Amino acid sequence: MNVVDAAVNLVDKVARGGVADLTRMPRDGVVGSPGATLYRYRPLPGVPRADEPPVLLVPPLGAPDFAYDLRRGCSLVEHLLAGGRDVFGVDYGSISFADRRLGLENWVDGVVPRAVRDTCVEAGVDELDLVGWCLGGLFCLLAVAAQAQAGTPLPVRRLGVIASPVDIAAVPLVAPLRPLAAVMGGRGLSAAYRAIGSFPAPVVSWAFQLTAVDKLVTKPLTLASKLDDRDALAQIEAVDHLMRNMHGYPGRAFGQIYHLMLRNNDLAGGTIDLGGRTIRLSAVEVPVLVVAGRSDVIAPLRAVHRLPDLLTGSPEVRFESAPGGHLGVLTGRAARGTTWRYLDEFLGDRVR
Repeated sequence: MNVVDAAVNLVDKVARGGVADLTRMPRDGVVGSPGATLYRYRPLPGVPRADEPPVLLVPPLGAPDFAYDLRRGCSLVEHLLAGGRDVFGVDYGSISFADRRLGLENWVDGVVPRAVRDTCVEAGVDELDLVGWCLGGLFCLLAVAAQAQAGTPLPVRRLGVIASPVDIAAVPLVAPLRPLAAVMGGRGLSAAYRAIGSFPAPVVSWAFQLTAVDKLVTKPLTLASKLDDRDALAQIEAVDHLMRNMHGYPGRAFGQIYHLMLRNNDLAGGTIDLGGRTIRLSAVEVPVLVVAGRSDVIAPLRAVHRLPDLLTGSPEVRFESAPGGHLGVLTGRAARGTTWRYLDEFLGDRVR
């Protein structure tokens, strides 16, 4: 261990409150719609604009939108801007009791299609590239499919989906619960979420941390062993900051996730019933990049790997795996040379 570096880092952590630069990339609100705000990130000074469509980043429920902009030096937003891309992002804000009746169709039929079309209007373009992480990736897939089925296809050129599970039976954390859920029919849980109106943010944070309980237990040892590694310490601080700012789930949306995905595992068959109609993943007709984390316990490889087989209407589907867990595959330190490179290569290709 480098004693000098360790001493400097320790002083900064104790006296200055940390070593991570959590400053958000500057952005401006473009459109505020019910339940979401569309933001446009400001270009980096001196970086020439790339001759490519804008990129729209769609977050999941539960996690804050700054998962895409975790910290300086490890921010997907910063990386895309450094490549000259025009970057937009959707922010759902906090979920309150007043949002308890919002279902998944609010995002699939409302938020995502509006954000896509508003982004094109604001950027003055005919199409864009769409990127979603976790449930945000499923929102993107279902929105593109639903609009195509309705005869009003979204102006999406390419779609990147990161850590988005479709086969819940392949998720070790929830697989043992599925037989119990089938027997109970979800009656007890339904009564609970209807009573409280939402799945509260502290519970979401606790559940997310529980998936990495081994890392929580060994965290003090990790910090001690990496005291001279400023980048590693900054990453740990940034992840802790994100975990302290998780959002809740609307009660109805949480119920749909439980019944349609966890209990019935509908998406594993390539369809899901939302808003009174069946949405088929085979209706996605744009090129898709699918990335899975090799140590992701929320969306393990097997749960994500099934997705390419369901996208039969897409002219091109690429599947890649990358180091990291559920957040790490998106914005971990290794993502800079893996997931982000896959996105650069995929989004940079011209549609053949």
